[in-house]
Amino acid sequence: MQRRDCFRQLMGLVAASPLWAQQADDVMGPVNIHEFEEAAKRKMHRMAYDFIAGGVEDEYTLRANREAFGRVAILPRVMIDTTDVSTEIELLGLKLKSPIIIAPTGGKNLVLPNADEIVAKGALARETLICSATGVQKLLQDGKPLLWWSNTTGSSTKAQAVGYAKRVEDGGGKGIVVTVDNAYQSNRDRNNRNRFDYGYMQGGVPSDAETRKPVNPARAAMWGPHTPAMTWEYINWLKGASSMPVIIKGVLHPEDAALAVKHGADAVVVSNHGGRQLDGAMGTLDALPDVVEAVGGKVPVLMDGGLRRGGDILKAMALGARAVLVGRAPLWGLGAFGQPGVERVLQLLTDETRLAMALAGKRRISEIDKTIARRMTIWR
Repeated sequence: MQRRDCFRQLMGLVAASPLWAQQADDVMGPVNIHEFEEAAKRKMHRMAYDFIAGGVEDEYTLRANREAFGRVAILPRVMIDTTDVSTEIELLGLKLKSPIIIAPTGGKNLVLPNADEIVAKGALARETLICSATGVQKLLQDGKPLLWWSNTTGSSTKAQAVGYAKRVEDGGGKGIVVTVDNAYQSNRDRNNRNRFDYGYMQGGVPSDAETRKPVNPARAAMWGPHTPAMTWEYINWLKGASSMPVIIKGVLHPEDAALAVKHGADAVVVSNHGGRQLDGAMGTLDALPDVVEAVGGKVPVLMDGGLRRGGDILKAMALGARAVLVGRAPLWGLGAFGQPGVERVLQLLTDETRLAMALAGKRRISEIDKTIARRMTIWR
């Protein structure tokens, strides 16, 4: 076994151990998500960091997600008793401690071995809804009260969809998130430049990466189909097989949002895959208001992309998001400090959101609305 492989296995064991939690001074060191990213970057393999941090091609959309928050200003209300501020919400039959959901993210094992389960344990500890295809089964089998939505990129046949939905429901799932903007593998320059192998996503980057026989090497403009034939009928297949809500993730166009509702979706997620699919796609906060208008209150609208602060979450909710999904932030916590890092990131975002609400004069999530938000043509 190579030295790097030994180190990765050791890190996985330590990250899941209660002894790691005693390192409070370390995990409390970063004061925001940006600093957690820097801490994670110092510890992670370059290929792993670039896989998670990077976007597609020239990364216009990756930047657009963050830049959009700088064009929204908050108009706070004052002289309101904010002694008691709560971030709790109800969403699709679930009572949640905060509007923050862990987004589905591939390649967690690039950070640490058994990373999906470690992140799930962090979600459990913080009573946070997690969306993931893997890593939750053991916790649910052990009777842990994990709040779980499964994630899928779809399947080509009704039989596959029906079987999947039944397995998720039998396994304790509370919903199914269908990622609809991933028909093909995107063109990610960082992965291509690093000679990344998508086979590493399961076992991590090996120490002999330069000489290992490639499984699925990244190549410029590679043609890698995922589920290109999937249509709106897929929603009907899932809903006909279980009683769980079906959430459509990857919507930017308001007409697609309206179609999702028409075909039975129980919620839509405004998402551009974290800037990792089509470069030049609109930033999610910019797309959010039109999607909210198109849906017309018939189902909840959620959003992901570029969220790094509680103030970002406040802005998203002011523009109509019922809840938000965070993908990279928990992974930076994972890479920096293992499970305690995941928990700290979730706590930090929740605390920042609660504080932002209080300073904006909002005591409950339901009180946040567009009257406190202004979209600016020129800002910072």
